[in-house]
Amino acid sequence: MFSATRSSLNVLRTKVGQSTYISAARTVSGQRLKYSITTKTAAALCSQAVRRQPATFGINHVHRFHASALANAKVPFLLADIGEGITECEVIQWFVKAGDKVEEFDRLCEVQSDKASVEITSRFTGTIASLKYKVGDMARVGAPLVEIETADDTVVEEAIAAPDAASASTPAPEEGLKGHSNVIQDMNAVAAMMDNAPGKVSQEVPTAEHILTFATPAVRRVAKENDVDIALIKGSGKGGRVMKEDVMAYIANGRQSTATPKDAPFAASAKSNVAVGEDKVLPLSMIQKAMFKQMTKSLSIPHFGFADEIILDNATAFRVALNDHIAKTPEKYNFKKVSYMPIFIKALSIALEDYPIMNACVIDGDNAATAKLKYRASHNIGVAMDTPNGLVVPNIKNVQNLSVLEIASELTRLQEAGKKNALTMADLKDGTLSLSNVGMIGGTYLNPVVVTSEVAIAAVGKMQRLPRFKMVEENGQMVERVVAQQIINISWSADHRVIDGATVARFSEAWKNVVENPFLLGAMLR
Repeated sequence: MFSATRSSLNVLRTKVGQSTYISAARTVSGQRLKYSITTKTAAALCSQAVRRQPATFGINHVHRFHASALANAKVPFLLADIGEGITECEVIQWFVKAGDKVEEFDRLCEVQSDKASVEITSRFTGTIASLKYKVGDMARVGAPLVEIETADDTVVEEAIAAPDAASASTPAPEEGLKGHSNVIQDMNAVAAMMDNAPGKVSQEVPTAEHILTFATPAVRRVAKENDVDIALIKGSGKGGRVMKEDVMAYIANGRQSTATPKDAPFAASAKSNVAVGEDKVLPLSMIQKAMFKQMTKSLSIPHFGFADEIILDNATAFRVALNDHIAKTPEKYNFKKVSYMPIFIKALSIALEDYPIMNACVIDGDNAATAKLKYRASHNIGVAMDTPNGLVVPNIKNVQNLSVLEIASELTRLQEAGKKNALTMADLKDGTLSLSNVGMIGGTYLNPVVVTSEVAIAAVGKMQRLPRFKMVEENGQMVERVVAQQIINISWSADHRVIDGATVARFSEAWKNVVENPFLLGAMLR
């Protein structure tokens, strides 16, 4: 809290003269008035104003404002930057309410950005004075999230020191009348804030009914789409977690809470609850908003497409050998089997050594006169994943330095985090080349879309056992026969502004050669 007097501020409002007397320690009728203004704001303005005083005006006396940390001061907890380019996020769950005691690192809330959900923890120990947002509100990065009443002097001193340090780097105003006017102007700002302070108490957000309602973001989205207050639903999952079946049962039961046993079959399908011919208008989810923005930008990129097929017979044998090794030493790994993806990813990295332009990105691409290519040293290969919240593309960092088994371990970690909607911003940013495995669901030849931060993306189709001609040895002679082989189709899209078709074809052939001959993975180790 900040203590000052109305009379001192009135003095500061006096017009500029040849000699101005500034006092900030007067009292009114022997009584000091208190105003509810945060130390962070008042200390910054007052200290800045005092520093700006010019010596040329002959100010007789300067009594600095006194800012002291009072017991149980209320400190605003700001929503920190949670990711590259994120300016706002949705509050999807509160773990506290006004009046709750919290300690450092205790969970405050969970927020959902357009890339991932993040749990916000407290930096302070104290009591929750007020919540600044309701569940479902969009919280701005850098704005107060909650207000915490704390008796920790260190916390309050940091709040005072932070603006002082910032203002210390501010260029000093010109000497003369302009500098003196800045003093009065700044003090008028303080005065205006303090004049309005009495009785101004931040309104507490009534969110108690949402405290500790456990549900995944996917389930919350279903509830939001059906205009259901999830706090009214009794969860049937572990620890009272609200399941999708609980939401649909709540709707089917006339919006009356009824907990469904965890293993009981779900009687009513989601389709039966939607009237025929009923239209709905729903806002985009955070993931859909991100896709909307990114794909709109991608329309500015002319795409070049290229497709081919890869024979996986040798890669299959290589994978079987790896899985036999893993089965003998399961304690060493966080996975039970290696899929084909780690082999594809490592082969991509090896091919990038000869074609570094495929790992580049375009800078200032709006104009050919200013456009540049940034060649990136790290092979951060992204893997498209279908999560409960939608499509996300985390990436495996520095693949050029990892073995196939190390890639498999990191891929497993990302997949588990994706299922739990627990991917971090570090997992999602700084990708250099992407690979989609949508063929696991279906499809042969595909048409992936290049994002503006990369110049190429590949998509792998479904694996098929197909007839192919192959030269085989019979009676000491090589003859051509039709044999069954494991085949997958690959589809490339590249930024045709900077990547030509021949480069894509050569790069794809280099990648294909390593996948079809996995012994090269060992031969190319350094």
